[in-house]
Amino acid sequence: MRNLLPLIALTVLGTACFNRVQVGPVSVPVGDQAQAPKPAMSFYDLSATDINGQLVKMDQFRGKRLIVVNTASECGYTPQYAQLQELYEKYKDQGLVIVGFPSNDFGGQEPGTEAEIATFCQKNYGVTFPMMAKVSTKGKDQHAVYHWLANKSQNGVMDTEVKWNFHKYLINPDGVLSMSMESGVSPLDERVIAWVEGK
Repeated sequence: MRNLLPLIALTVLGTACFNRVQVGPVSVPVGDQAQAPKPAMSFYDLSATDINGQLVKMDQFRGKRLIVVNTASECGYTPQYAQLQELYEKYKDQGLVIVGFPSNDFGGQEPGTEAEIATFCQKNYGVTFPMMAKVSTKGKDQHAVYHWLANKSQNGVMDTEVKWNFHKYLINPDGVLSMSMESGVSPLDERVIAWVEGK
């Protein structure tokens, strides 16, 4: 009987991962995408206000690889700004766009105004990728972009949850959600690089 326990545990683990593969803190959809529910709306139908108060339609990113990340200026993961900027500079000419959404949802670690956030990002990390106005990534005030990202009923791919600052969503050039990566995954992780390079 003792010899059967590892086999039983492996079987339970295998069935628990039926809907998505979790490699550490990374979730990717698996299975036949043709059978996935049709998204309630396209990612490209969404819009947001940028850090300077201008309307940004996600449709302008059609055909590009897009990383959406919720940011904060006083977080242990804040140095990821440097890695995000490095990734952006290396691959922006190959169609990569990174869109930062400042958020004060976790630990009150983004208390500043949009002007203060913009100054912080430029002064400390030389950020040149698009930054949006501060939003809620969860709860009753959840921004429409994050509602789409977090709900399979909206994106047609998977349910996810933003648990902390610097959660990264990877969206393919056709607007399909490809991966959800929790805060601890580096923007320069080999899985991110492989995705950016289309491997």
